[in-house]
Amino acid sequence: MTFDNETPAGRLVFEAVRAAVLGADLPPASLLAVALSGGLDSTALLDAAVCCFGAQRVVALHIHHGLSPNANAWAAHCERFAASLDVRFDARHVDVTRAGGESLEAAARDARYRALDELCDAHGAAALLIAHHADDQAETVLLQLLRGAGVAGLAAMAPQRADGAVPRLRPLLRLLRAQLEQYAHERDLSWIDDESNADTRYSRNALRHDVLPMLAVHFPGFRDALARTASHAASAQRLLDQLARIDLEHAQSADEAGALMLDAVLALDDERAINLMRFWIRSRGLLAASTARIADMLRQLRDAAAARDGHALRVDHAGHSLRVYRNLLFWEPGDSAYAPDLDEGALAPKAATELRWQGEEVWRLPQWRGSFVFEPADSSADDVVGEGVLRAAPLVARSRAGGERMRVAAEAPGRTLKNLFQERGVPAWKRDVPLLFIGEALLFVPHVGVNREAAPSAARGPLRRISWRPDLLLA
Repeated sequence: MTFDNETPAGRLVFEAVRAAVLGADLPPASLLAVALSGGLDSTALLDAAVCCFGAQRVVALHIHHGLSPNANAWAAHCERFAASLDVRFDARHVDVTRAGGESLEAAARDARYRALDELCDAHGAAALLIAHHADDQAETVLLQLLRGAGVAGLAAMAPQRADGAVPRLRPLLRLLRAQLEQYAHERDLSWIDDESNADTRYSRNALRHDVLPMLAVHFPGFRDALARTASHAASAQRLLDQLARIDLEHAQSADEAGALMLDAVLALDDERAINLMRFWIRSRGLLAASTARIADMLRQLRDAAAARDGHALRVDHAGHSLRVYRNLLFWEPGDSAYAPDLDEGALAPKAATELRWQGEEVWRLPQWRGSFVFEPADSSADDVVGEGVLRAAPLVARSRAGGERMRVAAEAPGRTLKNLFQERGVPAWKRDVPLLFIGEALLFVPHVGVNREAAPSAARGPLRRISWRPDLLLA
């Protein structure tokens, strides 16, 4: 495709945008979202996307961080610019909250990408176009070098990534900011300048204003060299990930989804175990941990294994706790508040909740962050009861009080829940679940099954299978 009065700068930008979108193998005529901040780079990208694919295929998305007194004016500018191109526009306000030790830049970036993913999903966009260019890439590689990052950090920004809600494309990654500025002038575009970009208290701005100009004088080709470094690091990271997948396949538990066998992890040397742990953390959807942090986790695991005290180990990270139980390594949601055995009465009970069952398939229990599910069943099983039992008296969800007993089979002796949990290998921190009573009789216990003293297995009439579904497992 060619355009009237196409200039050399225009040709470079158009070819880069077309190549990125066509190379992403998107559905024909699919919607393209462009992250529009209002600055030079995203302004040029939105204009080029419209020139290449037409306004009907493009939606402009703006994120309002509220960090600048000019943020409202920037949002209004972006809306006007999108309207001048006949492009749909949407904006979202985000609150930037920093976790412990996290920089303001990192917190704003994470909030921005979460909001962009949500907007892409809302509009049905097939890809998100982001306006990072070669100067941004050079800055990122240098920052990662100065921070002592590993190969994942040095890989910097990929031209295409698929870890968001939609593929993220960076069509301009090989173009210089000067080339984009020339394009914008030739197209008579206007843009805004974020005053924070001049604040050299931020490390990226210090590099941009104080370091890169000196590098350009003494090492004119530094941007290309740093881009090659990022490419080499990305290749090395792909190999490390392949090795981690091999180790993960060997170490993962066949019985407990998402868990690793501790002895398989500890059989690896430290470097390989750290690589596996890093990959495992990422595959569980958790925030990345530093090498030092993962090395400390591994040290604690080795110490606990040597002392045969893995049961007491707990390491907090990203709102989860790393736990060990019977040679299995888990990530459990929540902080490290340890849940001692409830037979000792260590946790405050939650308020009981009652339901007059009238055929409901799902009973939501927010205080336990989960639901009881009553699924129609065709035949008797350990977790199946007759509907007549469920209707006989009110269903009551209660906390464990300690000392509860049940029969897992009609001919079996009554046993304490503590013994049944231990027999089934249920970690102590997974035992804070509601017990389901029918009137005053214990009927069902998550991780254990139906109490056959309250519900004989030879039930007549329609049957229901009872299960407990934590919120994280509900679709």
